[in-house]
Amino acid sequence: MLEEIRQQPKALEKTLRQELGSANELRARLARKRPKLIVLVARGTSDNAAQFGRYLLEITTGIPTSLAAPSIFTLYHASVDFKDTLLVAISQSGESTDTNLVLKQARAAGALTVGITNEASSEMAKLCEHLFLVRAGREKSVAATKTYTGQLLMIYLLAYALGAPIDIDDLRRLPDWTSQALKLEREIAARAERFRFMDHAVVVGRGLNYSNAFEFALKLMETCYVVAERFSSADLLHGPIAMVEPELPVFLFAPSGVTWASQQSLMQRLWQVKAEVTVITDQSNPQAIKELNGHKLAQCICLPARLAHKGRTPAELYTPIPYIVPAQILAASLAEIKGLDPDRPRSLKKVTLTL
Repeated sequence: MLEEIRQQPKALEKTLRQELGSANELRARLARKRPKLIVLVARGTSDNAAQFGRYLLEITTGIPTSLAAPSIFTLYHASVDFKDTLLVAISQSGESTDTNLVLKQARAAGALTVGITNEASSEMAKLCEHLFLVRAGREKSVAATKTYTGQLLMIYLLAYALGAPIDIDDLRRLPDWTSQALKLEREIAARAERFRFMDHAVVVGRGLNYSNAFEFALKLMETCYVVAERFSSADLLHGPIAMVEPELPVFLFAPSGVTWASQQSLMQRLWQVKAEVTVITDQSNPQAIKELNGHKLAQCICLPARLAHKGRTPAELYTPIPYIVPAQILAASLAEIKGLDPDRPRSLKKVTLTL
């Protein structure tokens, strides 16, 4: 798992370089007929990537975007009208049974179909009309890391293909920003010792980093056997904050930008109940760094890069990929400290088939 985490900068660079032409081809096609609706279908880690896609695509294109419920097709056998819809299927292996069934039925019902996968010879690659291939190389660990960030990158390219103001030069900076995050590995491994006996945790994200809250929680659950609840800061305040008690570990993704105010407010509430707060941020959010330094109930994992952007681009637009890297490292390091093998979690296989 750690080795595959370290491979992410090169995997991202290769994926962008080799898939940009494919994105331009799709961009030309979509310019002739723009979809009125986007539907994303996935499971597991890929579903967390789809959650990111929902935010990114609606924010940058204005096209309504939803997440499919595969059981509507696999269990209830419903007939759904996909006219003028773009159906995007996401799967690391390309062999997810229910994801592929939705993809096949949506195409038959009139959708334009796009597949995002790490496997060129997979069933998904054969079923979709347009393929975005994550070029991460074989992922051996059951806990997905490099395929998750590769999927996020492909969703940026999909937004670009839909005419969103995605700057390709900014996408080219993502491998370097990810390398900057990897420089924190030794520091994070040392911090992980603090959580040796952690069995419950809360992970909070908002907006574009909401998906990272789900993904980090999933990594804690599958590699460290920690019961990890995940929320947006708004949802946590609508009731679940009642479960937060002194010393409960809470992890926050806190970039600068429009989501910072709500994360900052939540952070203050958490300190009032004496929760132990760990914040992932970067150098472009000095207010977060200032508030966290020296606070006895706080830790700050601060990326050395400055990720804020000027103009009309949301400040946190390109943070999700580099921000998940410290969380991945923490999960892998904690598993090692607990004496667990993150590459072979109990009860799990690399490819999960469900209907």
